[in-house]
Amino acid sequence: MSLLVKSAAKGRTMVQLAEGRLQYVGFAAYRLSLGESLPVNAGDRELCLVLLSGRIGIQGEAPGQGAFGWDNLGDRQSVFEDKSPFAVYLPPGSQAQVTALSDVQIAVCAAPGATAKSSNGLGPRLILPESMKRSVRGKGANTRYVCDILPDSEPAHSLLVVEVRTPSGHSSSYPPHKHDTDDLPHQSFLEETYYHQVNPPQGFVFQRVYTDDRSLDEAMAVEHGDLVVVPKGYHPVSVPYGYESYYLNVMAGPKRVWQFHNDPRHSWLLDL
Repeated sequence: MSLLVKSAAKGRTMVQLAEGRLQYVGFAAYRLSLGESLPVNAGDRELCLVLLSGRIGIQGEAPGQGAFGWDNLGDRQSVFEDKSPFAVYLPPGSQAQVTALSDVQIAVCAAPGATAKSSNGLGPRLILPESMKRSVRGKGANTRYVCDILPDSEPAHSLLVVEVRTPSGHSSSYPPHKHDTDDLPHQSFLEETYYHQVNPPQGFVFQRVYTDDRSLDEAMAVEHGDLVVVPKGYHPVSVPYGYESYYLNVMAGPKRVWQFHNDPRHSWLLDL
C-alpha cells in the first residue's frame, strides 16, 4: 500500500488517513465555505484542531468539563503567511461544532487519549498563536521555519503537532532522521503523517521514506494537499526551485517524547 494519500480537488474532505492505517496517528483536513459547520467527535481520542486558514467559531462540550466555546478565531489566509495558527485541544469524549466565518481550511489531528480516570485533568483549551514557539532550523539550503503547535513540553496524552515552512530549493527533515525504535533516551517510537501544501499550488515536492535495510523504501512526488504516511523509517523532503513547501506533522506513539536518530550515512552534513 502506497504511503502517499492523494488529496481530493472538491468536497468538504480535502484528505483523510483511513481508519486503522496507523496505530497511533489519525488525520483529516477539511475545507468549509462561509456558514458551513463541521461536527467533531473525539471519542476515545484526543484531538488538536489546527486552523490552517480562514476564521471560525467553535462551540462544544467535554465530559466532566461542561460547555466551552471560542468565537472569531483566525488570523491568516494562507499557511504561507509568516504567522502561527490558532489551534484548539480537545480531550477524549469531547464533542464540538466548528462554524466557518469565512472560507476555511482546518486540520483535525488525532491520537489515543486516556480514560477519564487517568485524564490528568486535561480539558479543552485554546492554543493561541503567540504561545507557540517559532524557530529557524538548519542553515544554508537546509534552512526551514518551524512552529511548535503542540510540543512535548505542553500537556497532552500522546499527541504532538508541528508545522514547517521550507523555502524554494531547500531540503527539510534533513539530514534524514527517524524515530521508530523505543530506545529512550536515544530514540523514541513515533508514527507520523505529513500534510503538504505547495506555493504556488501547481508545484510539487519530493519525499522519501526508507529504512536501513530498505524493507521500506518509497520515493514520492507529493502535490498540493497530499498526505504522506510515515509508519517508520527516515523521511526527508526536498523542495524544487520556484516553489515553497508547507507541511503539518502529526506524531504519536506509546511515549510522548520526540527523540530522533539521524541516518549515520548522512550525519556528516551536520558538520558543514
